[in-house]
Amino acid sequence: MLRASWRSRFTSSLFVLPYLACFALFLLIPILYGIYISLHEFELLSKEHPFVGFQHYASIFTPGTYLNSLFFNGLWATFQFVLYSVPLLIALGLALALLVNALPRRIRGLFRTFYFLPYALSASVMAVIWLMMFDTNAGFINSFLAKLSLDPAPWLTGRPWAWIALVLATLWWTIGFNMVIFINALNEVPEDHYEAASIDGANAWRKFVAITLPSIRPVMLFVLITSTIASFNIYAQPFLLTRGGPGDSTKVLLINILDQAFIRKELGSASAMAVLMALLIMAVSVVQYRLTYGRKE
Repeated sequence: MLRASWRSRFTSSLFVLPYLACFALFLLIPILYGIYISLHEFELLSKEHPFVGFQHYASIFTPGTYLNSLFFNGLWATFQFVLYSVPLLIALGLALALLVNALPRRIRGLFRTFYFLPYALSASVMAVIWLMMFDTNAGFINSFLAKLSLDPAPWLTGRPWAWIALVLATLWWTIGFNMVIFINALNEVPEDHYEAASIDGANAWRKFVAITLPSIRPVMLFVLITSTIASFNIYAQPFLLTRGGPGDSTKVLLINILDQAFIRKELGSASAMAVLMALLIMAVSVVQYRLTYGRKE
């Protein structure tokens, strides 16, 4: 009996083995190697990589140093994007899900596909589309404003227009994913709850607040955390649309990390910034979970 039980457990664990192998190969080993690099003076073109301990980390937190300004200026730009984009990604994603769910069934799938389609595009395709939209001289939006006798806006070269352009492009590109997640959550809410509320005389807003929001709370937490992580990892939009401008106002932390690693060839300090960024994202995710769910579910 014991041998059969052990054999059954061993057989079932074999199904997990491919995932564990991929997890170790593509995630765990790179993380550990990144931490190792951050503890060394790891110049890309040098064969010598002397151990420096936490020197890179200390330099990042020392006011007035180059790494300090590089890290915290990029972090501030990243925080701005998170604050601007995440509430809209959640609110508009839920609004679109409610709108699509209210449509007749025969056209519901068409609109769901229509809104989700941009999410399947690559970053370069997204950038080409929005460069044509936001171009100051020949862009579609400024051409339309000119026909209305309105002044053109410097969408990609001025403040706060650059942030508005980045948020609009991100919403168009990624909101379809959140919408699909919310649609699946809304379809899981029992219909008899709404019927009981209708009998009690509840209006649509009361049903939304008292039934819909509590029922999809776990999914909202998932969307909140994934949207925050994705927004912290922003790179393609500012790199392809604004090149970090105007000035360095939209030069986010990930752009600075990659510049430090592959333009200045300083992999040690770049890895230290990347490790701190990962720890920060983990901390923000934990805080969001605590604030949303509390200490006990």
